[in-house]
Amino acid sequence: MTVQVADWHGFAMDYSVENGARNILRTRRQSNVNVDAIHEPPVDDSEMAPAQLYATESGRLFHSGKIAIVTVGLPARGKTHVTVALSRYLRWLGVKTRAFHLGDYRRAHLGHGKDVPHDYFHVNASAESVKLRQTILQKCRLDLYHFLDYEKGQVAIYDAVNPLAEGRRQLAREFAKHDIQTIFIESFVDDQSIIEENVRSVKISSPDYAGWNADEAVSHYIQRMNAKIPHFETMAEKDLNYIKMINAGKRYEVNNCRFGYLPNRIVFYLMNLHIKSRKTYFARAGISGNTSYKADGPLSEAGVEYSKRLADTLMAHREQEHQQFIAQGGSETEVRNLTVWTSTRRRTVQTTEPLQALGFAVREKTQLSQLNPGDSEKLTDDELRKTFPDHWEEHQLDSYHHRYPRGESYHDLAVRMEPVILELEREKQDLLIIAHESVLRVLYGYLMACSTQDIPSLIFPRNEIVEIIPESYNNKSKRIKIPHTNAKGEYVP
Repeated sequence: MTVQVADWHGFAMDYSVENGARNILRTRRQSNVNVDAIHEPPVDDSEMAPAQLYATESGRLFHSGKIAIVTVGLPARGKTHVTVALSRYLRWLGVKTRAFHLGDYRRAHLGHGKDVPHDYFHVNASAESVKLRQTILQKCRLDLYHFLDYEKGQVAIYDAVNPLAEGRRQLAREFAKHDIQTIFIESFVDDQSIIEENVRSVKISSPDYAGWNADEAVSHYIQRMNAKIPHFETMAEKDLNYIKMINAGKRYEVNNCRFGYLPNRIVFYLMNLHIKSRKTYFARAGISGNTSYKADGPLSEAGVEYSKRLADTLMAHREQEHQQFIAQGGSETEVRNLTVWTSTRRRTVQTTEPLQALGFAVREKTQLSQLNPGDSEKLTDDELRKTFPDHWEEHQLDSYHHRYPRGESYHDLAVRMEPVILELEREKQDLLIIAHESVLRVLYGYLMACSTQDIPSLIFPRNEIVEIIPESYNNKSKRIKIPHTNAKGEYVP
């Protein structure tokens, strides 16, 4: 008879196995957790703030008022990527943040398949184009003001080209009238290889280029954008607050921005961010003969065999993706390296050994150690009800923030892992994280903008590698099956 162990700490898969691998893709109240929810306004703000340290009546944190972050830059420079990444990080910290993509308003106004007039972005645009521009801008800004003034919003990110210095000064003056502080973020790129990589990975996947040769599509898109937006002035206005990210984070320029803790946190985060695309993989550590948190046991024989199948599956998958990249016009010599992160626990480190043997760098991080279950370790649901009746009731109400005696909550784990999240954003190579399920839940929750209701119930069976695929507007995930492996990590013929 299988013993049912409480599953919120991620230990249940060590004791029992379900029939077949359970899907990580559970249905949340608003959407499937397989789709990044960064653009979904939460029903309850607290549900989207996994690492929030405190709350205020006004909804605004860090003694900061209303802040507008305004992006600057030509298309294919990574503006939307920066917008979405910053939204993800600030919401993670509990700062009520929303992104306003002007392109979304433009497409909604024009209708499906219609493009703006050829002189829409020109300085000397026709009266018709100017009127269209003002109509779309007004709708976007009214929504922005409503969010900050009536929805207790704190940071609004205005994602647009904003090509001219005078237009940016006018925008800052307009926001100041509404008691909104403004920070401009420019993604400046003059490295043609970075522009082409961004276009190839994001822009030419649109229906406009269906059936095109990849190289010809890239060239055509860049020429089209240069013709559409012939007038662009890079940021050099000393009277404005701005951050300039140069060539995907190779260099930064920061002008002013020293007016509070939150702007300084934003600057610090951006200096850890880059706009280059990379993949992130999640995998469970192998089976141990002793699953006790305190014992820190080594891998069992079955765990050692699992680690080999994990490495073989990942290598085969990466080779397949590389061949697809070449077929789409990529260079055969352009191969992203793989970095492996794991905790300092014995079984996670031993799970990386087959990858170390292949020459991959492995970094051990203490912050990636599993959630400490405290006195609830190895207790069944019935035993928890009898031993800790009050804690049991509290846990049913909020399994994310509640902690059992001498243990950690998921909120504790999220706060503990903030340095890892900053380093994750800084990493430019493809990244494999091998860790305990509780750790993977929190990291997945960050990258996919899961709510605090979702995170404790996410499932990562050992017969799958989860791949996070970054895109400019949101992240997506998919699962890679590990052959001849069941959900517990055991070999099956």
